[in-house]
This record gives sequence, structure tokens and C-alpha cells, in this order.
Amino acid sequence: MTAPPESRTSSRRRERHTRRTRRIRRAAVVALVLSALGSWLVVSRSTTGAPAGAVASATVTAGGGGAEGATADGTEDSADGTPGGATEDATESTAATAADTALAAAVGALDGHFAVTVADPDAGTSAAWGDDSFVTASIVKVDILAALLLRNDGVLTGDQQAAAALMIERSDNAAATTLFDAVGGAPGLDAANAAFGLTGTTAGTDGFWGLTETTAADQEQLLRVVFTEDSPLGSASRAYLAKLMGLVADDQDWGVSAADQGGAVKLKNGWLSRDSTGLWVVNSIGLVEYGGRSLLVSVLSDGSASKEAGIALVESVASAAVSSFADAARE
Repeated sequence: MTAPPESRTSSRRRERHTRRTRRIRRAAVVALVLSALGSWLVVSRSTTGAPAGAVASATVTAGGGGAEGATADGTEDSADGTPGGATEDATESTAATAADTALAAAVGALDGHFAVTVADPDAGTSAAWGDDSFVTASIVKVDILAALLLRNDGVLTGDQQAAAALMIERSDNAAATTLFDAVGGAPGLDAANAAFGLTGTTAGTDGFWGLTETTAADQEQLLRVVFTEDSPLGSASRAYLAKLMGLVADDQDWGVSAADQGGAVKLKNGWLSRDSTGLWVVNSIGLVEYGGRSLLVSVLSDGSASKEAGIALVESVASAAVSSFADAARE
């Protein structure tokens, strides 16, 4: 796999940084207003457009380890008989509660059917709002390429590399169909997703890869597969996928990039008008830099009257969620 020329990458980054400066200023205003609203807002979405099963949740993992790694034999008791890890656990719980509350206050005021997750893999913290399933549209193209890299042990033919670049950078549908078939279609993608730890994602059948159903939590997990070492993909495969996500075409780099402060966002967006309703699915997933931290952000939405309205919703959600998450982490 051949890395794109550095000059191309640098040029794209400079151009994107200029455009995103305006987005960041707008996001700051949105976040300030939502923060003020959050102090008195009582979150209730049963009569608005939020997911029927909307929840705000946060998880914290100490030292990158899972819950199954903690045992009674491994704890050290304090003088008063309290387990030695109790203070640390309480601190983590407080951080989780702060992130939970901040995210709910920030996005609970926004109208629309959406779900969002924000995660800081280095700190081991994450927060989520909404647990409904959504159609992926073209964000599944990241999943397709990850599945192909897993299937082929990181080795792609020249034709596959060309198709991968078109699929991620330009969101080319013909290229996606070619690589979806190479993965083994829906059964192949489902098998890869099982290896990736995606428990709420089902591949679209009959070749309709864009109708894959997923959750924001699963998209966060997919981003971990791409951007962290806790992944069945090798380092070269992860770097290749991440580089392509950093070269998305200028007219397709909206979405979670609205929350980016670093100018080197890596993302993939998806948009689809549903035939049955004429309403739009608009999704965005990726890695952004905010407050000196690398954050994984996924925003899924549907029911927007137009693509433009969907983009505006996704960007508002991403900006508010990331700002509130970062503020909670600093407190």
C-alpha cells in the first residue's frame, strides 16, 4: 500500500484548517448557549425527535483494562478495611457522571432524531447519548475496508488499493460494491464485525451495503479498531485506513470536523435520501483534536428534511457534544 504524497496531505490540512476556523467559532457560540441551557434543562424527549430509547451514558476504564481484569485478589486494602481501589473507582465514577450530565445537557436541547458518542481512548473515558439503530449510508465504507484488511491480513492488490482510495476519499459507490463483494458480502462483513466487537451492527443484504444497520456505540467501537492498538488490525492496516480518512474530498469533509481544533481531522461521512419518506440519513464518524486531546466521535441521524439540514444537525451535535465532554474532563 502506497502512502499519498506528503505535499498533498499538507495542502489539504492547511485548506481544512482555514475552513474549520469558522466552524470552531460557530461551535464555541453554540456550546456556550447550550451550556447555559443545560443548567436548568430537564431532559425529556418523548414528544420531540430524540431517539425513543435515548439515554446518556458514560463508561470509564482504568488503565485501559476491562472489567474482567479486576479481581478481589488483586486489590490492596487500606487501613480502615476499604479496598485500596475504592478512591480511584470513586474518582472515575465522578468523572463518568460529569461526562454523562454534561453530554445530556449539551445535546438534549437539540431537535432531531440522532445519537452521539465521544470517547477519549487515552484517558479511558467515553460518553453517549441515544441507543437507537440507524442506517449507515456511506460510513459503512470504513467498515468494509477494515473488514477487507482483516480478511487479507493487511495485504491489498493494486486494484483494491485504488478502489479503497476512491471509496474513502470520494465515497465512490462502485468501488464500495467491488470491495464489499471482495469481503464476502453481508456474511463476510458480519463475520468481520464480530471480530471487531460490533454487537449492534447488521450488514445490508442483497448487495445493499448502505442499508447496514448500526448504533453510535458500535461506530465508536469501529473507530477504536481503526485508531487504537486494541484492534485485530495490524499497525500498518490501521495507519493506511487512517491516512485515507484524512484525505476525504473537500466537499465531503463536513460533520464531526466541526468540532476539530487541530486541522487534521480523519473522518468518513454518509448521506442517503430514503425512498419511502424522502427524508435524509446523515452520519459522520471520525477522530478530531480538541483541547490537545484526540477524541473519537460518532454522530448518527435520520429524518432530516434535506441533506443540508442533516449536516447542520450533525455538526451542531458534534460541536456541542465534544465541547461538553472536554469541559467535564477538565473539572
